[in-house]
Amino acid sequence: MAEPRTPTRLFRRGSWAEDSRIAELLRQETVGGALLLVGTVVALVWANSPIADSYADLLEVEVGPASLHLHLTLETWAADGLLAVFFFVVGLELKREFVAGDLRDPRRAALPILAAVGGMIAPALIYVAINLRAGAEALGGWAIPTATDIAFALAVLAVISTHLPTGLRTFLLTLAVVDDLLAVAIIAVFYTSDLHLLALAGAMVPLGLFALAVQRRVRVWWVLLPLAVATWVLMHESGVHATVAGVLLGFTVPVLSRRRADGREQEGMAQDLEHRITPFSTGFAVPVFAFFAAGVTIGGLSGLTDSLRDTVALGITLGLVVGKFVGVLGTTYLVSRFTRADLDEDLSWIDVAGLAVLAGIGFTVSLLIGDLSFEEGSAREDHVKVGVLTGSLVSALLATAVLRSRNKVYRRIEQQESADSDADGIPDVYQRDA
Repeated sequence: MAEPRTPTRLFRRGSWAEDSRIAELLRQETVGGALLLVGTVVALVWANSPIADSYADLLEVEVGPASLHLHLTLETWAADGLLAVFFFVVGLELKREFVAGDLRDPRRAALPILAAVGGMIAPALIYVAINLRAGAEALGGWAIPTATDIAFALAVLAVISTHLPTGLRTFLLTLAVVDDLLAVAIIAVFYTSDLHLLALAGAMVPLGLFALAVQRRVRVWWVLLPLAVATWVLMHESGVHATVAGVLLGFTVPVLSRRRADGREQEGMAQDLEHRITPFSTGFAVPVFAFFAAGVTIGGLSGLTDSLRDTVALGITLGLVVGKFVGVLGTTYLVSRFTRADLDEDLSWIDVAGLAVLAGIGFTVSLLIGDLSFEEGSAREDHVKVGVLTGSLVSALLATAVLRSRNKVYRRIEQQESADSDADGIPDVYQRDA
């Protein structure tokens, strides 16, 4: 007679090695989120100060070689260049998740992937419903409220000092990484206008050479960096948004470590490059992009009200606040219902609701898609920024209220997950799980 099957637990802990890796990643993202907040505040204060014209002038400063069609504004360099570095790290993280992380187990991968999909469909539907009568131009921004900004979300968690359990933190990170990948796919498919096939085919040459180099464990920057830059330049020339090059380059990097000739284990290429590049991405690239992208002249309370009267801004705000909540929570509930899986014994549905609200903080990628959706300098470009900032702020405040109410429970779980009675460096709870 077959033994009864152990019920599946949602948001359960992973292995000690995997949870330790994710904890380190989240610490870096939290620091980056704090810098992102600083960049955003500086941009908003400057753009609404008596010297706001100097901020607008700074955005329009052009640098770069005109012969390569790269004489671009600083704002464009931040969106196309610096965010390519950010998406390279996203590509590395996602591949590590699929090869060595939680996503390699289909049962564990299903929930964050489906939640990410649900968390993109629901905001898009809400945006479209609100803008159905606003014309084709307005409908072009349907993808703006679909993204989750993991750095901003973690910065909020750090500010409110909540001790989110390991299972929830892992879910949030995985959902955000999958979310970013889907956003890149949307940008490549729906926001590519003039496609130049020759340049796109040309980009495959340095991309292939980069892949060959990393597969052979070449780690010297003077080989890898020129190939990465050449891939980015040709992708930019092709009409496909240049950030796509970052993800493709990240996907080529091998994840697993291997033994060297002397018998010692060599760190995997993905982990090595992640350690080198993540500080630049989180500490410089994303905060600088936020500084150039978030500066919008609001014009006081009346200006904020006028902006939110535009169905584009309203659709973005409700898409982030309501759509993300409904999409992430609803998908998680359906997965639980149809697979007969239970939440981890220490958690309740209010925890999932708090996480779903937190996913409504869609900042970096939302602003990027907003830039691609509407003409530069148009009134709607500013309305997009107001909608993204308002939706993200409201989501942050609501998530704070929900998650802070559970902080006593989270502290107790954290004590259980960190207790190490035998002082062997591995918490007891992981040894019991094993």
